[in-house]
Amino acid sequence: MNSSSTQEIADSLSPRRLLSTETVYKGRIWDVVSDTFELSEDKSPLVRDYIDHPGAVAIVPMNELGEILLLKQYRHPVGMDLWEVPAGLLDIEGEDFVVGAARELAEEADLVAGSWHVLTDFFNSPGSSSEAIRIYLARDLSLVPEAERHVRTEEEAEIEFAWTPLSAAVEAVLSGELHNPSAVVGILAAAAAQKQNFSSLRPANSPWSAHPRHR
Repeated sequence: MNSSSTQEIADSLSPRRLLSTETVYKGRIWDVVSDTFELSEDKSPLVRDYIDHPGAVAIVPMNELGEILLLKQYRHPVGMDLWEVPAGLLDIEGEDFVVGAARELAEEADLVAGSWHVLTDFFNSPGSSSEAIRIYLARDLSLVPEAERHVRTEEEAEIEFAWTPLSAAVEAVLSGELHNPSAVVGILAAAAAQKQNFSSLRPANSPWSAHPRHR
């Protein structure tokens, strides 16, 4: 099927008139809110409930061999051990995004990165959550000194690590063997960027205007 015209493909902000908002559930990490809003003045108001999420960062660590680090962690809602990339919530008020990513990389993987770039930004489940995730590519890696390492507890205490070639990770995604969204998106984005020798990647401090809490 051929197209006779081209159109720019880019998501855009689309403000709507918010009539009311109410927190209907106060959670330990995130809340559920109920918003009443108008699509347009000539249409009836709509009500939507969704998870009000602080957002998150994820990191694809890549070593000098082009291998990426994956970590295995138990996820109770799906009852599975999932291979993931290091990630964590942006739950410290005012924390810089890259600083948050560096903190998570150190806490979950015992690594420090000397080079940071943005791989991509995405919404995890935009129909039911405001969660925005930024994925970074982290290179020029070194180990956190053993005496300074974070003590992992609860599910994180069971984390296992594996360095794997990026091409093998892509195959695992396409064969349906990997399911974590940040890992899937990050792996495919890294593979696409690698084809351009990572020259197309944005700087680590690039604006993140799509994040609902930072507009």
